[in-house]
Amino acid sequence: MTKYLTVFSLSALLLNCVQSQQYDEENTRLVGGPCEGCEAIFEYGDKELRPVDTLPDFSESGPKIKVSGTIFEADGKTPAKGVILYVYHTDQGGIYATRGGETGWGKHHGYIRGWVKTGDDGRYTFYTLKPGTYPSRAQPAHIHPTILEPNGKYYWLGSYFFDDDPLLSQKERNPPSPRGGSTGVLKLKQEGGLLVGERDFILGKNIPKYQ
Repeated sequence: MTKYLTVFSLSALLLNCVQSQQYDEENTRLVGGPCEGCEAIFEYGDKELRPVDTLPDFSESGPKIKVSGTIFEADGKTPAKGVILYVYHTDQGGIYATRGGETGWGKHHGYIRGWVKTGDDGRYTFYTLKPGTYPSRAQPAHIHPTILEPNGKYYWLGSYFFDDDPLLSQKERNPPSPRGGSTGVLKLKQEGGLLVGERDFILGKNIPKYQ
């Protein structure tokens, strides 16, 4: 009896792993040009991905933000299910801070990173702190996103920026062909104790050699 229970448990575990991934692992393919660190999207390990995630810095001091949106299929209308979005950014001092013990791309991206996976409605939400600007102030504050589709295609998207950032250039505000179909400039609105912004994506939109 114990033997059958063990086999059943292992089968259930394997099925759960398959269901939790929901992407074509054997045919993963980077598209849209070179991307240093895009493979970090696969580093969520055994974490059960959901449409909502809270990044590790959210409990710290700083301006708390909530970023949401809908990811659409290529038609721009149908919600895209099972899409994984990976995000990471600097701490309040503009540093990709680590806490020690990081592995893989966590050594470079720092501990402030997270993964969400869309449900039937294509929605995603993550909670975090508004990132700080690099100490050099060479670039505006930003959040890096990478996307992984159920078919195994993965690629980088233009950063999330913030509308009130004086370091934003006109090109960053109005890119000619924004990847994913949106500029990424968030106009944050105060809602209770949160600054709230919205950004949608269209799969494959303005991604070179997407097909």
